[in-house]
Amino acid sequence: MDWRKELKNNLTTAEEINETLNLNLSHEDMHKLKQIIDRYPMSIPRYYLSLIDPDDPDDPIKKLCIPSISETDMSGSFDTSGEADNTVITGLQHKYSETGMLLSTNNCAMYCRHCFRKRLVGQNDDEVNKHFDEIVEYIKNHKEMTNILISGGDSFLNNNDKIENYLKELSKIDHLIYIRFGTRTPVVFPERIYGDNELLKILEQYNKIKQIYVVTHFNHPNEITKESIKAIKALTNIGITVRNQTVLLKGINDNPEILEKLMKELVRIGVVPYYVFQCRPVSGVKTQFQVPILSACGIIEEAKKNLSGLSKGFRYVMSHNKGKIEIIGIMEEGKVLFKYHQTKNKEDAGRIFELKLSEDQAWLPENI
Repeated sequence: MDWRKELKNNLTTAEEINETLNLNLSHEDMHKLKQIIDRYPMSIPRYYLSLIDPDDPDDPIKKLCIPSISETDMSGSFDTSGEADNTVITGLQHKYSETGMLLSTNNCAMYCRHCFRKRLVGQNDDEVNKHFDEIVEYIKNHKEMTNILISGGDSFLNNNDKIENYLKELSKIDHLIYIRFGTRTPVVFPERIYGDNELLKILEQYNKIKQIYVVTHFNHPNEITKESIKAIKALTNIGITVRNQTVLLKGINDNPEILEKLMKELVRIGVVPYYVFQCRPVSGVKTQFQVPILSACGIIEEAKKNLSGLSKGFRYVMSHNKGKIEIIGIMEEGKVLFKYHQTKNKEDAGRIFELKLSEDQAWLPENI
């Protein structure tokens, strides 16, 4: 299978969605849907579309991939964690001293409706790496860096030659301990992994030089299928460690039973739960998917009651402009305890603080 040819079968238009899912949209709703897709492109692999239950009006898979009228709400921001301020070379961000993040592409196998890079993904490549030699030189000169996250878009939407070149050059840098790939392909387009022996051979080869981690993004138990498990096993069988970052999303997984089931299933298939992220207040996302922090703390604590070691080892965090902030839990009188898990400024490292939050508050002020 040529995965690039398969991606050409993705659904990308309002007409295709209306016909394939028998939505019978009115002329007015079709017009609105087209307007949203023009602003925030839609692309859905046939595989992922097949996971939708057409008899369930609240199907979580449908909400994750098909645009909603709510995306026209422009409240929020397109850069909620200060990515522009942390860009040191086009395509390379250096917010945390030990970690570099390389934006390798603006393409994804699927354009998730909760994406926090709506400004970039599927739209323009202004922030994508075009000067890899300069990036490599920067990394070599910053010996405090211990790891690189190759992200995007989706890092596995790069062709195999480009992935191999990244690994070849980055593996030569002694002070890098490990290399991460951020990819949702195991979830939305698993054939990219289990159907590409060349990719697996490249990863296996370079994993013997530098430890490679794949960080993926399961949000709901319905995404764990025989195909996605096959992709995970293809990676773990060659020694790749797979970790998962879930985003807490209203109407998707803001339910203790669903979150509990997801974490248990991830551990069962060999994926390590890593973070549960507070959904960012992104324009076109904020009002649709954000869960208030006080409610979210209760959901997560309830889910953890029936989880054991590995499945409850994740941290509940937000990617704030000042750093990655762990949300520890509720104290008294609506106060919530927080801790800086990673920081942009050294003086914040490890700092614990508390804030009184309103019932509907879903994010923290810029200056805290």
